[in-house]
Amino acid sequence: MIFKAIFSGFGGQGVLMMGTSLAHGAMSNGYHVTFLPSYGAEIRGGTANCTVAIADEEIASPVASEPDYLVVMNAPSLFSFQNKVAAKGVIFLNSSIISERSSRSDVQAYAVPCGDIAQDLGNTRVANIIMMGAFIKKSGIVTPDIYLKSLESIMGGRKKGVAEINRKAFAAGFDYVKD
Repeated sequence: MIFKAIFSGFGGQGVLMMGTSLAHGAMSNGYHVTFLPSYGAEIRGGTANCTVAIADEEIASPVASEPDYLVVMNAPSLFSFQNKVAAKGVIFLNSSIISERSSRSDVQAYAVPCGDIAQDLGNTRVANIIMMGAFIKKSGIVTPDIYLKSLESIMGGRKKGVAEINRKAFAAGFDYVKD
């Protein structure tokens, strides 16, 4: 089994955290993992993306020429990466700021208004965690418990409130997409 995903958006949207937390969760589950970040020199506000490859045996290349999954947090990322997704792949897009939809008819697409949901939760910084809830539900690559434990491990000893809002955000994204 090999599983590849690309996460992309503006710097500051937590795109690299999305990839890091998925990679950490998959490693915690015993998988082999590669994580390949890419970001512009300006970081916040510039473009950022990362590729995560997960497999049950060693991974030859961290590059995802045809990823199974694409998570885009802004419109430029949708246009840059949608044609790289494998046929029958899945695209998740942040419909709070992306009004366009994928032009691909051979992939599944999920529009998740993660920015709006984050605003309803009272913390716009958790939009990425909401998206990860939707992503984890549909991909099934790790269980929600493993992902959340990994996220808390990455976040370290920060305030208890951060872990609590992340759990609420994850649950909101997880519950948003239907089976």
